[in-house]
Formats: sequence, C-alpha cells, structure tokens
Amino acid sequence: MQTLVLQHIACEPPGVFEDVLRERGAELHRVELDEGEPLPDWREFDAIVAMGGPMSATDDAELPWLSGEKRLIGEAVQAGVPFWGVCLGVQLLAASLGARVYPGPEPEVGLLPVTLTPEGRSDPVFAALDDLVTLQWHGDTFDLPMEAVRLAGSPAYPNQAFRVKRAYGVQFHLEVSGAMAREWAEVPEYVSSLERTLGREGAPAFLTAIEERADEMRCAGRALFERWLDSVVASPNITNASS
Repeated sequence: MQTLVLQHIACEPPGVFEDVLRERGAELHRVELDEGEPLPDWREFDAIVAMGGPMSATDDAELPWLSGEKRLIGEAVQAGVPFWGVCLGVQLLAASLGARVYPGPEPEVGLLPVTLTPEGRSDPVFAALDDLVTLQWHGDTFDLPMEAVRLAGSPAYPNQAFRVKRAYGVQFHLEVSGAMAREWAEVPEYVSSLERTLGREGAPAFLTAIEERADEMRCAGRALFERWLDSVVASPNITNASS
C-alpha cells in the first residue's frame, strides 16, 4: 500500500499509526511541508495520513503551502481516497471541504475524555471502543463539513471526530509516545501553549502524565487505526459519509 504522510513538524510523525503501516508492509512517502518539500500527485497513493503541527489551518498568508495542501486533501477525499487526519490534520480536512476553522473558546490541553456519539458507537471504526481518554493539545476548532457524520465530542469542543466519504479525522492524539511528548516540550509554540493553559508548574506534570498513560492511549490508537485500515482502506466500495 502506497501511503502519503503529510507532516508539518519533525516531532509530530504518525507514531503508532506508522508502526501499524510498516507492520503491514505499507510504503510511506513522507512530505515535510514546513520544510518546503513539494506535494506529489495524490492519485499515486492508496491512502493519505495528515498529522498535527503548531500552525493553524488558516495560516495561508504566512504559510502559502497550506493552500496547496488543502486543495490536495479536498480533491483526494472527494475522489474517495481514504484519509486519516489528526489534530491539525482534521482541521485541514474540515477546511478542505469548505467548513470553517477558528479559535475555540480556550485551549484544550490535557489528558481528557471524549464521548462517542450514537453514530460513533455504530461506526465501523469507532464501534469497538468505549469512551476514550485522549491527549488534547490544541486551540482551534472547526465546523462540520456538509455530509459529515460527527463521531465524538468533549464538553469544551463538541467536534472531536468525524467521517465523510472514506475520510476520518480526530482532533485528539492517540499516537504519541512519551519520547514524542518530550520532543514537543522543546517546541516554543507548544511550550507557550502549555504554560498559558496549565502554568509553569502544571506543564511538567502534564508531560509526566503523558508518559504514564502513553501505552494505554497508543493501544486505543492502534485499535482505531487498524479498524480504519481494515474497514475503510481495504474496502474500495465503501462511501462512509452520511449513510
């Protein structure tokens, strides 16, 4: 399987999702957009994975490559290419399909639960999981695109996961190891976000909590991603939108 990985900062790789892809013999074509690497033709790939980053999905003026990335995502998803987006990746998915992305009421940062919707509990990817404890680390949110099905929410951010056609997006992180979280703590934008939300004393405790629960979250992330590969990527006739 040829998989396009859209990455926006070196310290946010696909994590456990990449582990699963490699275990299944997938070939990964990684594009570091923040490093100026060019986008390939999406038609050459069987699936697309888009990860997080410190920028906003609306930063086109400062980061013109975002416009091309959103155009690629929109064209691929509308054509039925399987897509998996995480944090910034889900916001780019929403924007590429015409939905609004905007700052939330306040940053959502912490190890926090999300609750599945009735549609989420019957969804082929999410159905096997109970409500999740997730790593949240974001300030933006989004409206649902037309024909999207909301799969999960939280009290502060109702739109935590959705599907449309063969595309799935999640606002939260389940792919992160303790080592990855420590790398995030070296990114100035992430440190500022932590300190604004949790304070200087709260930030180290948060990073410790990630390390303590990383295996649990990665286990849930692996289960979700494997079900996406099995029920969506491996099923070329599925159009998993509002049906």
